[in-house]
Amino acid sequence: MVGEPTVDVEENLDAAGALLVTCFPSVGFVSSIVAHYLVDKLELELVGGIRHPDLAAVCLVQDGKPLPPIRFYSGEPICNMESCDKVVLIASEIQIPEKLSLHLATEIINWIKVSGVSSSIMIDSFAQGIDKGHSIFDDQEGIDSILGIGSTDGAHLVLNQIKVPLLKQGVVSGMTGVMMGECRRRRIDAMAILAETNGEVGQGVIPDARAAARIIGSMDVLLPAVQLDPEPLLEEAKRIESQIREMMAVHLNPPQDMVDSQTGMFG
Repeated sequence: MVGEPTVDVEENLDAAGALLVTCFPSVGFVSSIVAHYLVDKLELELVGGIRHPDLAAVCLVQDGKPLPPIRFYSGEPICNMESCDKVVLIASEIQIPEKLSLHLATEIINWIKVSGVSSSIMIDSFAQGIDKGHSIFDDQEGIDSILGIGSTDGAHLVLNQIKVPLLKQGVVSGMTGVMMGECRRRRIDAMAILAETNGEVGQGVIPDARAAARIIGSMDVLLPAVQLDPEPLLEEAKRIESQIREMMAVHLNPPQDMVDSQTGMFG
C-alpha cells in the first residue's frame, strides 16, 4: 500500500501565525501566475516541498536548479490580517490526481494544525462550459467576475473586507473543493478566491494574466507589500505561454481523465 504524502520543509521554518496561500493548477493558469508573481514580489524563499510516489516523476528547473513539483515558499512581508506576520505559499504546476486529492489535502491541513498557521487563502479560477471544472451557478456579470468561499464566519468577514462577493451556489472540484470541505469540517479559517477566466488548462490557450491581476488586486488590502503592476503579470503570462506549445499541451497538462496514468507540468 502506498503511504501518505510527505510534507518536507526546513526544520527552522517558523509558520506560527502565518497566512498560507495555496496555488494549485487552475483554468487559464491563473493560480500559477499568481504564485510566480507573489514569490517574486514578496521575495519569498524556497523552504520545502511535498513528496509522494503518485505525483509526476518530474522536477521544475529554474536557473539551472531542480525544484520539487509541489513547493513551499516563505517570507515576512507586511500582512494586514489579524495574527499574521509572515506568509507561506504552496505552489504547483502539476495537476493533482483525483485519487490523491483527499490524502494531499489532509496532510497539508495536518501541517497547518501542527505549524500554527493562522489562516489560509486558496487561489483558483473557473470558466463556463468546462465539463470537468467547477460548476458556478451564480448569475455572472461577464468575464470580470471574482467570487469567494469561506469555511468560517471569520473567513466571510475577511472576504467582505476585501470586497470579494461570496459564491452563493455551485460545485468546486479539485484541491480547492477538497481543502475547503476539510477546513470547514476541522474548523480551520480558510477562504478561496476564484476569478472567472475563458482559458482552459492544457489546451494551448493564452494564460489569463488579467484574471490573475484581479485576484492579486483583491489581496492588495491584506498584503500591502503587493503593489499591483499589470506589466509584470502580462510578461509572466507570455513567459508561461512560450513554454507551452500547442502540440505538447495535452502531454504536459493532460485532461483529468488522463491524469491517473500520467501527470505533467510546465516551467
